[in-house]
Amino acid sequence: MAGSEMRGSWMEYDVVVQKNVPVSMRDGTRLAADLYLPARGGKVAQGRFPAVMERTPYDKEGKVNEGRYFARRGYVAVMQDVRGRFQSEGEWYPFAKEAPDGYDSVEWAAAQPWSDGNVGTMGGSYCGSDQSALATLNPPHLKAMVVAVGTSNYHTSSMRQNGALELRFMVYAFRMATTSREALSDATIKAALTADFERVGEWLTRTPYKKGSSALRFLPSYEQWLLDLLAEGDYNDYWKQRGYAIEHYYEEHADVPTIYLGGWYDSYARGTTDNYVALSRMKKTPQRLIMGPWTHGGWGASFAGDVDFGPDAAMDDYNGYRLRWFDRWLKGIDNGVDRERSVRIFVMGGGGSRKDRNGRLLHGGAWRDAADWPLPGTRLTNTYLHADGTLGPDSPQASEPSRYTFDPRDPVPTVGGGISAANEVMQPGAYDQRGGKRFYGCRDTLPLSARSDVLTFQTPELAEDAEVTGPLVVKLWASSSAQDTDFTVKLIDVHPPNADYPDGFAQNLSDSILRGRYRNSRDRAELMTPGQVCAFEIVMYPTSNVFCKGHCIRLDVSSSNFPRFDVNPNTGGRSDESAGSSWRRTRSTTTRNGLRTSCCR
Repeated sequence: MAGSEMRGSWMEYDVVVQKNVPVSMRDGTRLAADLYLPARGGKVAQGRFPAVMERTPYDKEGKVNEGRYFARRGYVAVMQDVRGRFQSEGEWYPFAKEAPDGYDSVEWAAAQPWSDGNVGTMGGSYCGSDQSALATLNPPHLKAMVVAVGTSNYHTSSMRQNGALELRFMVYAFRMATTSREALSDATIKAALTADFERVGEWLTRTPYKKGSSALRFLPSYEQWLLDLLAEGDYNDYWKQRGYAIEHYYEEHADVPTIYLGGWYDSYARGTTDNYVALSRMKKTPQRLIMGPWTHGGWGASFAGDVDFGPDAAMDDYNGYRLRWFDRWLKGIDNGVDRERSVRIFVMGGGGSRKDRNGRLLHGGAWRDAADWPLPGTRLTNTYLHADGTLGPDSPQASEPSRYTFDPRDPVPTVGGGISAANEVMQPGAYDQRGGKRFYGCRDTLPLSARSDVLTFQTPELAEDAEVTGPLVVKLWASSSAQDTDFTVKLIDVHPPNADYPDGFAQNLSDSILRGRYRNSRDRAELMTPGQVCAFEIVMYPTSNVFCKGHCIRLDVSSSNFPRFDVNPNTGGRSDESAGSSWRRTRSTTTRNGLRTSCCR
C-alpha cells in the first residue's frame, strides 16, 4: 500500500535487539546504544527503515517497551546512554556535550546499512532538552522531533529563574550520583552516595555547599556541576553553551516538524511555550504545542498533587501520539497531522470543587484547539494590588504602601508548584496553600497566607466566570532595607467553602521569583540601594484556568519559596559565599503594583 494511502504504521514485525552498540563521537569517546530492529523469523528484516532515537542519562535499559513498540511498527529504535552514564564512556557533566554528541549520534544512525536516512528524536525532561541542544547544530538527517517537558534556557526558567537557583537541581545532583558508573561498580561508594541522597533534605540546610563535604567528593564532575550552579548567577558564557541556552541559538536551530509537549504544573512550562512561540514564527515546518494540566512527565495522569481535572485530562496513548507524528514526517504517511491546529491546551476549571472518590478536589477542565499561542484574541488585562489587600481593576494611589519583614532563617515553605519530582523534599502540583507534615519545612498546618511575611491580595467573589489563559507578568515597585533580596509571587484560585472543604481551598496555579540584583538585567548583577524604590518585573509560568463564579483570584507576594528556590541571605554577597550566620532580616515596602494576565472571553 502506498504511503499516502496508509493511515498509520501497523504492528507487523518481530524485534531483534542489539545491545551496547558503540557509537563513536568526534573526540573518540564511544557511547553505548541499544538497537531495536524490525525482524522476521528471528532475523533483522530486509530493507531500510527510519530511526527514532532517545538519548538518556537514566539508563537505556528502561526503554525496552518504547524500543519494541517502534521496532514492531517499522522503525529502528536507537536507545542511547549519554556520555558518562551507565554503559557509555566519558565524563558526565550535565548537558555540556549533548549538542555535539547528539549531532554525531543522529548522523551515525543515518549512515547505518539499515537506515533510510530519516531520523527522528524523542524523549522527555533531560531527554527533551538534549534533543533541542543537538538541533541547534542542525544535523542534516534530523527530520522530526517530539520534545516533551524540555527547556528553552536553563538560566531563564529552569536551573535558575530570574536569578534565583532552583534547588531541585541540588537534589538532582545527589540523586543522579546514586546511579553513577562509580556507584554501580563500587558498593562502598554507592552506599555513601545513597545515604546522602536519603538525607538530602538535611543537605539543603547546609548552604552554601562546601566542596568535599559530602559523598559527592567521590564524583568530581558531579560535585563541580553543583558548585558551578551555585556560583554562576550572571547570565554569562557558562550559561550560553548550547546544552543550556537553546534560545540563544534559535536562528541556527534545525527547521524540522516538532511537537513541544508540556504541563501547567511542569517545571518547564515556560520553556516549552517559549520554544514553540519563537520557533513557530522563525521556521517553515509545522511546530506544535500541547499543554495539559500535568506535573513533570505526568501526562498519563488526570491529576496534579491534590487536584484532579477529570478523566479527559490524561493522555492515554503517548506512544501512539508520537507514532502519528513520526509516520507523517519520517515515512511520508498522509495521516492528517499536518492539517490539525497548531495548539492544543487544557483549560482547567469548572469541576465543582468537591472531593472525588480518590479524595482529590475535582477542579475539572476541557481541551481546546487553537491556531496559535498565545491564543488569537488574547487580551492582556491589568489588575492592581491595593494596600488594603484587595485585587482589582482600579489603579491604586502611589501613597498606598504594603510592608512586611522577611527573615531568611524562617523562609516560606514550598507547597506544590511547577517542580520536577525531587524525592520527598518537594511535592509538585496543585495543593491547598497551607502547611502540613508532608511539606518540607512546614512547622504547622496553618494557611501560608497567615504568615506575617506573606502579603495577600484578593478579588471579591466573582460574579461570573473569568478565564485566564496565557502568559502572566507581575510588576512590583518596591524598596528593601537590604542591598539584595528576593520577591516571590504566586497566583491562586480560591475555591469557596463547601462540605468537603469547610475552610475553602486555595489552589496554586503559577509562581515565580526575582532576585533583586537582577531586576535590570540578568547579564550583570546590580545591588539595590537600601530604601530606594525600584521596578521589578516578574515573569511567571503561563497557565490556563477558569476562575468560576463565587471563586476569588488571589496573588501572594513574599521573599521566599523554599526549597523550590534558594534563600537569599540578604547580605548582598553571592549565595554560594554567604554563610547562614550572616543572613539578615529585611523590611520590604511595595507600592503601585500590578498583575498582568492574559484573559479570554
